Parts: sequence; C-alpha cells; structure tokens
Amino acid sequence: MKIETWNVNGIRARQAQVLELIERDRPDILCLQEIKAAMTQVPESLCKLAGYECYWHGERAYSGVGLHIRQGLLGAAPKFSHPSFDHENRIVTAQIGDLIVASVYIPNGGKDFAAKMRFLEAMETYVAESHAEGKTLIICGDINIARTERDVHPKERKPNLIGQRPEERELLERILARGLVDVGRALDPENNELFTWWPPWRNMRQRNIGWRLDYLFVSEKLAGRAVQCSVLRDIGTSDHAPVSATIELPDAAVDKPSAIAAP
Repeated sequence: MKIETWNVNGIRARQAQVLELIERDRPDILCLQEIKAAMTQVPESLCKLAGYECYWHGERAYSGVGLHIRQGLLGAAPKFSHPSFDHENRIVTAQIGDLIVASVYIPNGGKDFAAKMRFLEAMETYVAESHAEGKTLIICGDINIARTERDVHPKERKPNLIGQRPEERELLERILARGLVDVGRALDPENNELFTWWPPWRNMRQRNIGWRLDYLFVSEKLAGRAVQCSVLRDIGTSDHAPVSATIELPDAAVDKPSAIAAP
C-alpha cells in the first residue's frame, strides 16, 4: 500500500503537479493539505479521478484538506467524516473496516498558539480513544511542529520559535506515545537532513536548509510493515515537498478490511 501526503499550498495553483504525481505513483492513499479552496473551486480534473474516491474539505483562500482513496482498497468503500475537534476545515478521516486514515493540517499557531495546543490535545484524546476501540490509524499531514532539534537545520534553529517550542514538541510526543510511530524517522533514524519544508527565499530548498513538518504517523501494529518512507524533494513548487511511504500488507488484507488490524 502506497501512501502519500502533501501540503500543496493551493490546490488550484498545483493542479497539474498533483495530477502528475498521481499518474506517476498511483498512490493507494493521497492526503492533501492547505488546499485553499471551497469544494466548488476544486478543479474538476481532481474531483473525477478514475479509480479514486475523492473528498474535499475547505473554504476559499484558507486552510483545507483533501483525501483520495483508491477504489476497492481493502475491499470496502471508505466512510468519510470529521472528528468533533475539526475547525477551519483542518481534518478529514476515511474509515475502511478497522482502518482510519486522516489528512490533517494542524494550525501554525502564529496567530493563536492556544488554539494550536487545543487541537493537539484533542488529537491525543482521539488517538487514544481510537486505539481503545481497536482501530488502526494512519495520520498524515502538515503537523506544523519540528519534532526535535534534528528536524530543523542548524541555521534555522531558534529557541521558542513557534514550531520548535518545547511545549508543542512535548504534546506531539504525548500523541505518539498513544500508540503511533513516526514512520519517516523510524526508517531513517540517523538522517540529519530529513526536511519537508523550506523558507521560500535564498534558495533554501536547493541548499536543503529546512524543517521537517510533514509526517506519516501509523499505529504500532501496522508500522512494522512499513518498508519505505521518503521525501520527494524534487516534486512540485509548493514550499512543502510530498512524503511517500510504502507499507506491505498481508495478502488477506486485499479482500478483508479488518485484516489490516492484525498484528
């Protein structure tokens, strides 16, 4: 199963690039963030993709998320919904059997840091409750937190800057401690240049002076099947790069949605 997540920084501006990525990789799950478009503004070519169930959740010029699920994935149709803590169109989930996939765009926190912390606290509760109910989670998106000092280039490290503050990092670790694995770091633990976002000036992307803000968090019982996770640094013109991961599923999972929950 191939999963990709991308903060596109405007779906209308990146329409052709998203289509190119889908055509190239044919992901089973594609999570998009910061679409900056109401559903009526999303290009028709992205709403009627052959072989995909598509869901858009956004408003004009601000925030928003999208979720594409390959038709027939795990043998059932996805059920799309929004957790109760969703605000500003920042999360959509799709449930397929015991699997829940979420495309998430956590607030930056620059205008309202308290709202960002409330969102993260609600996410912690959501993860804990979902696991208690026996669900398996794949949470993808722009988390807007560099998890550790290693996840920020030395030239960009600034104590107490939003996105690097100890209290938001601590809360992110609490979320992960509820039974999730940071797949990118788990598969590439010693990489000090693993970044997904770059300031859009002074050739920062070309020089790889950035932050790691985009993640795939997967339930522990599924994370052990992850075989690949990489940043597609050369893709697109957003200030974020897509992140792509591959998870090997048991053969039975193709036809049985609940099989994904097996250890």
